[in-house]
Amino acid sequence: MTQLSDCFAHGGGLMPLDRALALIDSRIGPVTGTESAPLAQCLGRVLAAPVAAGRDVPPHDNSAVDGYAVYFADLAAEGSTALPVAGRAAAGRPFAGAAPRGAAVRVFTGAVMPPGADGGPGPDTVFMQEDCAAGDGRVVLPPGIRRGANRRRAGEDLARGAAALAAGRRLRAEDLGLAASLGLAALPVRVRLRAALFSTGDELRDPGQPLPPGAVYDANRYTLAGLLSGLGCAVSDLGVLPDDPGRVRAALAGAAAGHDLLVSSGGVSVGEEDHVKAAVAALGGLTFWRLAIKPGRPLALGHVAAGGRAAAFVGLPGNPAAAAVTFLRVARPLALRLAGAEAPPPALFPVRAGFARRKKAGRREFVRCRLEDDGGPLPLAREAGRQGAGILSAVSRADGLVELGEELTYVAEGDAAQFLPFAEVR
Repeated sequence: MTQLSDCFAHGGGLMPLDRALALIDSRIGPVTGTESAPLAQCLGRVLAAPVAAGRDVPPHDNSAVDGYAVYFADLAAEGSTALPVAGRAAAGRPFAGAAPRGAAVRVFTGAVMPPGADGGPGPDTVFMQEDCAAGDGRVVLPPGIRRGANRRRAGEDLARGAAALAAGRRLRAEDLGLAASLGLAALPVRVRLRAALFSTGDELRDPGQPLPPGAVYDANRYTLAGLLSGLGCAVSDLGVLPDDPGRVRAALAGAAAGHDLLVSSGGVSVGEEDHVKAAVAALGGLTFWRLAIKPGRPLALGHVAAGGRAAAFVGLPGNPAAAAVTFLRVARPLALRLAGAEAPPPALFPVRAGFARRKKAGRREFVRCRLEDDGGPLPLAREAGRQGAGILSAVSRADGLVELGEELTYVAEGDAAQFLPFAEVR
């Protein structure tokens, strides 16, 4: 269970990102139950228990090609071998009886390898049909094949009892295929994490509404709803909350009663109209957390208690680019841990910086970049646009983020850098 009321306690200066992520990893656990779901409805769900192979896959030795199955010992030591064709075997239609010695069996891809006499070993080698000459009930086989060629062994994909899928895995299409190959019609999965999402600010309007002077359209809810849904969450959109302490507090309490995670954008900084922080502190507990990152320094974590239960809370910055970056690097691993999913650190890849930049020591910075292939030894990462915390278009155009570590103070064009593709954090 989460312990957000105390595990993020941090006084003094800005918290390094690695320390924040380590706290999430060590202190946050699953809050959702489990259920059985039909295989066709498991894409993107979190596997709740490990799956072991209850049978061999494939269940029988079978042919990997269309061709002719033979006993390797029947082949001539030198030159070609001519054998009579004793019959045929196709996928789903095995050879009738035992395969005789001194003969070939016509086989097709996926056909069960014919058994030998008295249940003993049968043909063990398969020639590809294009390498053979067949006619008049006989086949001429070329020399040089190795024993066991083009034969798939029973259990070579998965042997009975072998680990197939690990608990905590977010199930992909190929995982569902693997489960189907084991004959599983349903899987044990975590109940979807229930996430409530809202924005705050009197200036915000929903797309399609009139835009009076001083107002802007709310982009953050749409960005964050898509990111949460991509993680498999069941998302409730609470809309835009006004800058009114009472209404913010009532909305938070109502959402906490039926959700596992509350996600907000805006309202957690130090302005006079930033009421979310105070409401969370009053309803449950919040330790305000300033991260040593750019963009996205203002960020809050805590919990809101209502109806005899508590929901985790994460408050993201109101600036759109900052909200997207902090979700991907902080809120995403939090949501995955709450949902019972594995949340390993995303893989970063080496690139060359296609820009020059000075930065403060002790702060990690994220540069929204697109990749180019200019023929160099590594891809070139160029800025995808202006890098302000409110510039969402640069995030939209980017392929990912160049991470500039806390120790750096200057990056020159052409320097080696670390790149986080957006595909790693979807």
